[in-house]
Amino acid sequence: MSSTMASRQLEILKAIVDEYVATEEPVGSKTIASRAGLGISPATIRNEMAVLEDAGLITQPHTSAGRIPTNKGYRVFVDQLDQVKPLSNAERKAIENFLDGASDLDDVISRTVRLLAQVTKQVAVVQYPSLSKAKVRHIELVLLNPARVMVVLITDTGRVEQRMVEIPFDISESALSDLHKKLNMAIATQSLANVADKLDSLASTYRGSDKSNVLVVIATLIEMAIEHPEERVVLAGTSNLARANQDLSSSIHPILEALEEQVVLLRLLSGTDSSVRVQIGDEQSEKSLRKTSLVSVGYADIGALGILGPTRMDYAASITAVNAVANYVGRFLTENK
Repeated sequence: MSSTMASRQLEILKAIVDEYVATEEPVGSKTIASRAGLGISPATIRNEMAVLEDAGLITQPHTSAGRIPTNKGYRVFVDQLDQVKPLSNAERKAIENFLDGASDLDDVISRTVRLLAQVTKQVAVVQYPSLSKAKVRHIELVLLNPARVMVVLITDTGRVEQRMVEIPFDISESALSDLHKKLNMAIATQSLANVADKLDSLASTYRGSDKSNVLVVIATLIEMAIEHPEERVVLAGTSNLARANQDLSSSIHPILEALEEQVVLLRLLSGTDSSVRVQIGDEQSEKSLRKTSLVSVGYADIGALGILGPTRMDYAASITAVNAVANYVGRFLTENK
């Protein structure tokens, strides 16, 4: 196959994908000739479409109908994307402003997933920052009454873990303040995995009832550091699947059921790094999601996000939006450490 012909076939494949994404209708040679601006006749386009069909890149859903891309065709299209669509002014403004006034990590994640669903018109999936990669930012000890203390562990990813602790002996505000300073000196900026080692020797500096109280607080902190709760994933925009009813009519219920499972969502985003990843149709490991495509990317080396929709999606715009949102979230979390 000559490079000229291969290039021309790629242009025709791109035209078919663009037209089919926009209209949901199979695409004929006359449509491509009149709209794609390729400067070639419908007859030549038909010949090239036959080659694309033989290669398994397009298919004819009905006799005498136009062609639609196959999953393999979408894959070639995505791999050949030499540029992504620029964001519109409205999208750029929305993405730049969506974290203004965010109060805590839950608020950040909630805003992110809603924005991503709104911009892409797909199902948005956002993973909370992984606790296993987190470091201690700060410890707080709050005296609720002389025998009860609230222990608060704040990580550099913005997660806040807290426990109420009953201590064996009454403790004063000044003694608790002293312990608070020593704890922060020992473990602030340490990874959660190092917390137990760093606190090991602290109790040996105390005696009697003070030591008993300190041991309880330290044991609680170690538990909070090493007991990584199940990672969480949130999603928004499942109603957007209804727009794709023609594409997903037979599989929408299994898709919705799969999306209700946290373990499925975690698997979807596992292995995602700072490069945008596109999984199309049967490239999806989850059987019930093989009528869909996933566009995902990591953020700040601590979490991941993405969108899920029909294989007939605007990949260029989706890649741009997912990348832009990930960059803003990563920057926000890094700057607010």
